Amino acid sequence: MTIKESTFGYTKENQRVSLFKLGNGAGMTVEILNYGGIIKTICVPDRYGKVEDVVLGHDNITDYEEKSDYFGCIAGRFANRINQGRFHINGTRFQLPQNSNGNSLHGGVKGFDKQIWKAQTFNREDEVGVSLFYLSKDGEEDYPGNMKCWVSYALDNNNQLKIEYRAETDKTTIVNLTNHTYFNLKDGGETTILDHSLKIEASYFTPVDDRLIPLGTIDTVKTTPFDFREYKTIGKHIETDHVQLRNGGGYDHNFVLDKKDGACELIASVYEPISGRLLEVFTTEPGIQFYSGNFLKGDIIGKKDVAYQFRSGLCLETQHFPDAPNHDNFPSTILNPGEQFKSTTIYKFGIEI
Repeated sequence: MTIKESTFGYTKENQRVSLFKLGNGAGMTVEILNYGGIIKTICVPDRYGKVEDVVLGHDNITDYEEKSDYFGCIAGRFANRINQGRFHINGTRFQLPQNSNGNSLHGGVKGFDKQIWKAQTFNREDEVGVSLFYLSKDGEEDYPGNMKCWVSYALDNNNQLKIEYRAETDKTTIVNLTNHTYFNLKDGGETTILDHSLKIEASYFTPVDDRLIPLGTIDTVKTTPFDFREYKTIGKHIETDHVQLRNGGGYDHNFVLDKKDGACELIASVYEPISGRLLEVFTTEPGIQFYSGNFLKGDIIGKKDVAYQFRSGLCLETQHFPDAPNHDNFPSTILNPGEQFKSTTIYKFGIEI
């Protein structure tokens, strides 16, 4: 197993950005940036042994700063949306920047996705990786508390990429961390993901309004286009005339996972029939946001000069629920001093012959 560090470039503020390339003995490589904790590439073999990149992104730091639609990043301090950027802690109201249709999205104007993280590599007997650290200071993006955050990426010889999150605070705050990688197991974003087959272990989901804010209910997926309890192609029902698909412009919803609290279980699988590639997702989180790339419009030029078209990538963002601070019936995202936030997600790659 190998790990190599190189310079990816410099930000507008002349900060050096490092690229860490992880490799295993099974033909898989992963590239991680310390800017935003971005997963830049994941290269895995298809059923014929051809190794290709299966995630969307950019070839230079300038495009990540100016054009990226959260490609591959760590989203935080609070991933996903908070209604009007408002929430209360112990009776005190907090107002966050409204950076998306009047709401707060993925941590605000300059969230974790736009920060330089301190990085340290590790090379163990069974895995190689990089550990990242960032201190989000009290008042940053108007969140309370100095929050220390650690995120590690580890690659093993079973083609598993394990992401571990940990956070601590000195004031009561909220936290919801995820990774926002866009996958296309066929060709890395040259065509759509509508022919990918998806399975999600979720009997319920959280419906949203036309601003993609949860209504607060937890609804059954039964007899709806949101039933992915058995494999079906993403395109099968995506154009169905359903209020939730209209509100999301497709799938952009949180699924309530059928799993034990805190257990790291297999909760989603994606299969692409032409390449034979299979992606399995394991997590300790209670939810997963399935996003079908509805905001991609072809105006973002990505790696290898590919224009990322409508629905050319999919995201499976393991998480607590969107807008959780404003819904008492959702799992809590409160983090108190003396407590520790911990979360694990594993992306495992394989092939089906």
